[in-house]
Amino acid sequence: MREEGAWRNAMIRLFKHYIPQTVLLFGLCDLVLLLLAGDLAWHLRAMQIEMDPGRWIDRALPILGFALVCSLSLVSVGLYSPEALRSPRYAFARALVALSLGGICLAVVDFMLPTVGFWRSTLLYALGLSAVMIGLARIALSYTFDRDRFKRRVVVLGAGTRAARLKALAEQADSGFAIVGFISMNEAHRVLPEAVPRDRVGDFGAFVTRRRASEVVLALEERRNGMPLADLLRVRTRGIPVQEVSSFLERETGRVDLDTLNPSWLIFSDGFSAGRRYSSIAKRTFDIVVSGLLLIVSLPVIALFAVLVKLDSKGPAFFHQQRVGLYGRPFSVVKLRSMRTDAEKDGAQWASVNDPRITRLGRFIRKVRIDELPQTWSVLKGEMSFVGPRPEVPQFVTDLEDKLPYYAERHMVKPGITGWAQVNYPYGASIEDARHKLEYDLYYAKNYTPFLDLLILLQTLRVILWPDGAR
Repeated sequence: MREEGAWRNAMIRLFKHYIPQTVLLFGLCDLVLLLLAGDLAWHLRAMQIEMDPGRWIDRALPILGFALVCSLSLVSVGLYSPEALRSPRYAFARALVALSLGGICLAVVDFMLPTVGFWRSTLLYALGLSAVMIGLARIALSYTFDRDRFKRRVVVLGAGTRAARLKALAEQADSGFAIVGFISMNEAHRVLPEAVPRDRVGDFGAFVTRRRASEVVLALEERRNGMPLADLLRVRTRGIPVQEVSSFLERETGRVDLDTLNPSWLIFSDGFSAGRRYSSIAKRTFDIVVSGLLLIVSLPVIALFAVLVKLDSKGPAFFHQQRVGLYGRPFSVVKLRSMRTDAEKDGAQWASVNDPRITRLGRFIRKVRIDELPQTWSVLKGEMSFVGPRPEVPQFVTDLEDKLPYYAERHMVKPGITGWAQVNYPYGASIEDARHKLEYDLYYAKNYTPFLDLLILLQTLRVILWPDGAR
């Protein structure tokens, strides 16, 4: 019974990044439906033209290719976001966009490699069947799927401000865990009235078992001389995981929580591993190949908008600015100019909502990220990567390093055009925004792998299509 409960409440860790079980379940369900839709479309088209559909193995490659491309499209438009998992209507709208993008991509492949892809009519049938089947599946799952069943049951050791933050996180609609008990270890720090004093619990291991908890989280305000080692050992030897609050928050939120962070946790926690050198080689190879191809493909677009920028407002077409890169080294970044030439006459400033310094054309190229295309040259030179923390101007870096702890650690990885903070947090224009984005940047610097880079690149498409945070 203990093992069954632990499996039911576990998260799946793929390449150092945690995936909620609900997301994995919905994703696998969609993949099966895409494979089924591809095969049904093949039979439908074969029946229409009175042709033998042949053996499944003979059509496996195009069907698998169809399912894979469409699955990546579903990820890229946010079909597995909390909003999409809660609302079938929202999910269906995003699925239509994703399948349209997947269909365009597959049509291009079919045009270039006609012996590998679907017939075009078969592709249309497959896309239509996929839309119907995924839509119906999401409606059925919304009525039958019990998300609470998949929530991890957590006992929290602590009743202070850290425990209160865990309580607030658990109460959010998309939370993956439920707190089934708070234990107050020190009444002086207690802020949660529902917490049970430790001396009233008795056998702590039995208490955790009675609550059917699958995990214990240590969230003490003061750990010196107050660490309940005997209690923690008792539950750990019963097979129940024990998490320190910083590690728990990192797993649940996808960011490093600055309020609970201390240097020893960064030093001793899992992350910054030696194996990342192989990830760095793969990352650099990808950057060189893709940046070279992208520069060739996007050169006409860059040239066109450079002319439009010149026609739209006075000044040069391109904007050069010093930024802080890897290990704090400065470099010059190039972008299409989206602001007036006197935008920084009083020094660098945060961009704001409806910023009057932005030109008419600049507002458009910022929303669709066309102004970022020239930075591909910096990627090719090795000063930037496609994925990484956004590089800031030296003036901001100096100020933020004084005000935010661990800000310098974000420079331990190469800056990028897009990043984990960009796909998870709206555009930041204040110290508080910078603090939130730093938490995502530290998570990326600590855990980056090619898998996480792929996830970020896919989700960047969602940010481009729905640019709510662009300024």
